[in-house]
Amino acid sequence: MQSHTPIGYKMVNGNIKIDEEQAKTVKTIFEEYTKGKSMLAIAKGLTEKGILNANKKTNWNHGSVGKILQNVKYMGDTYYPIIIDEAVFQEVQEKRKKREIELGKTTLQNTMKKQSVFNRKILCGECGSYYKIYAEHAGKKSEKKKWKCKNYLINNKVNCRNLFYTNEELKGIFIDAVNELIQKKWMLEKREKKEPLKMSFELRQTENRIKELEQEEEYSSPELAVLIFKRAELMYNCLKVDDYKNNTEKIKKALQDKQIITEFDEELFETIIKHITVYQDAKVEVEFINGIIIKMDLEYKRKDEKDGSSKKDGSNHTATS
Repeated sequence: MQSHTPIGYKMVNGNIKIDEEQAKTVKTIFEEYTKGKSMLAIAKGLTEKGILNANKKTNWNHGSVGKILQNVKYMGDTYYPIIIDEAVFQEVQEKRKKREIELGKTTLQNTMKKQSVFNRKILCGECGSYYKIYAEHAGKKSEKKKWKCKNYLINNKVNCRNLFYTNEELKGIFIDAVNELIQKKWMLEKREKKEPLKMSFELRQTENRIKELEQEEEYSSPELAVLIFKRAELMYNCLKVDDYKNNTEKIKKALQDKQIITEFDEELFETIIKHITVYQDAKVEVEFINGIIIKMDLEYKRKDEKDGSSKKDGSNHTATS
């Protein structure tokens, strides 16, 4: 079985089949969640029973159970047989949404997903994950809200050491980038450079497996035929619609009456910004919806080496398109 095949399935002669033993585990997870068990409680139970997870280990956690509960492949598709009935799957999704709302009363991480303009806009340049909002000392006078890489902590251990940012720091980065573009509006007249195809993780895995089979000269392998078809489908999904001209006009319209901005404009941010990518060395890239990138070299000084917070000291900007 390939590493990208979800637990509950196995590859048999190039076709994906149900692994009956693993499928029992998947069904148990869905059944226990619908009965009211938390993901943490389910993970604890599986670990105690010594049930193997997707990595062939017995240490289940909240995240591994959550991935199974949200995997639409269990409802079946062109390649994957049905393990979970659609009605059960949808019931679980509704319960998860309801639980997130309930937990959101005390957990900042969930409420901010829906409220913050920065949600799914801040990318970690070190590991590629999105940033999430965290509350330090939640509920206390000393409470601080900071954006950290989603992979900052894994299993309660520090995993990604990229910088932390406050809302105000992110707003300042946006303001600086927009002012840079306003001063260099000639960049909006430059012609688009065609970007190479950006491969998804699943496409890279499929491509690598095809190369392995070709190197082994397994040209008649049924698995190879399935993977070639899958690669074509994944490549199609990765293709981007060429909308450079329309997006450039959208930016021009949004900035046409602006000189220099001094305050954060949430509507403007949502209209013209695609992503802000931050790096551990304090370099930042602000990408607009048409592909123009404003690069900033921010000279940050850590106020606290332990928690990774930072203070802006100065910056140098460059722009590319």
